[in-house]
Amino acid sequence: MALACGVAVANAYFPQAITPLIAHGFHIGEATAATLATVTQLGYAAGLFLLVPLGDRLSRRPLITVLLGVTALALVGAGLAPATGPLLTAAVVVGLATVVPQIMLPMAAGMVAPERQGAVTGTLQAGLVGGILLARTFGGVLGEQLGWRAPYLVAAALTALLALTLGCALPRSAPAVRTPYPTLLIDTLRLLRRERQLRRSVSFQVTLFGAFSAAWTAVALLITGPRYGMGTQAVGLLALIGAASVFLAPAAGRSVDRYGADRVNLWCLLLGLTSGAVLLTGLIGGAAGLVGLGAGLLLLDVAVQCGQVANQARIFALRPEIRSRLNTGYMACGFLGAGIGSWLGTRAYAQLGWGAVCALIVLAALIAVAAWRHGRRIVGGRPDAPGHTVPNHDVSHDAGLARR
Repeated sequence: MALACGVAVANAYFPQAITPLIAHGFHIGEATAATLATVTQLGYAAGLFLLVPLGDRLSRRPLITVLLGVTALALVGAGLAPATGPLLTAAVVVGLATVVPQIMLPMAAGMVAPERQGAVTGTLQAGLVGGILLARTFGGVLGEQLGWRAPYLVAAALTALLALTLGCALPRSAPAVRTPYPTLLIDTLRLLRRERQLRRSVSFQVTLFGAFSAAWTAVALLITGPRYGMGTQAVGLLALIGAASVFLAPAAGRSVDRYGADRVNLWCLLLGLTSGAVLLTGLIGGAAGLVGLGAGLLLLDVAVQCGQVANQARIFALRPEIRSRLNTGYMACGFLGAGIGSWLGTRAYAQLGWGAVCALIVLAALIAVAAWRHGRRIVGGRPDAPGHTVPNHDVSHDAGLARR
């Protein structure tokens, strides 16, 4: 399941590494080509809201298989696109359908005892992290050698193979509820309004993930620009450095089980703040600048991915019967933040340069730290101590959701 998460999510991320190649292939500006990453992430956010709630309503195995099939077809369409319009349309469909990991995460959490949910979430998150980071290596290296269309077509073949494999390998699961689809969507919005701990996880993910997307969208422009003058393969090599954070995701899950999600969140927010300062060394250029970029991106990757483990462990402990809807609200907001972060990162780099991107990352981390402190003042003490389910703030409402 962890491997499947990585392969599936990579489809939303490898375009970030090949935007300079797409710009050259269609003779458009790099900022225009970078829109591809933004629309893919916005499509992903829409898919999270519209499709992930079906994990509570439908049997998950056929749902996962169908979504992977749609993703494979959209990747073929993107790889054969004759112009930017069809390419952007296919990218939106890829984003919409590439939500399989967020259906599998609640599925895995429901297969283990509560005291192991943090560790299991961390294991699947490790696969997710690997897919996100190695996707850039895959896209950058393959695109440099065979052209920008090659990553799309190879990814289509891998995704189709994954659909066949999971159709045979995943366990059968009965739907948790029989709630009508419109009610599922409304319930997701209600949960965002009523569940304080869900909003807490959302605030951390939106800010740090937005910073993460801003950094990775802009770094491709920096590395291939005049300061460094390198190819997209260099972006892929930087992603390999960041892939070291894969090994920390399971450890973050165990730390959540031991110390609670809130403490792990604070560690991650401080790492994100530090990363913005370290990434500023990329302005030096040369070997020293590359070392600084590698170190800063690694810190930011660790902050985002380990923070994701803490956030999802917190929300999965709220109401087991409605985990897919809780995850829908959380992830949809997170990828909306990612799409905004990509857009802001591209604009900041185009108008003011790499220093403005680093300032954007620091600002996002400071906002997240302020939200962490505010939340601690509201709930007092330790809002999510390990081994205890976070109390609901509207018991009658949550009971109604569970019954539906």
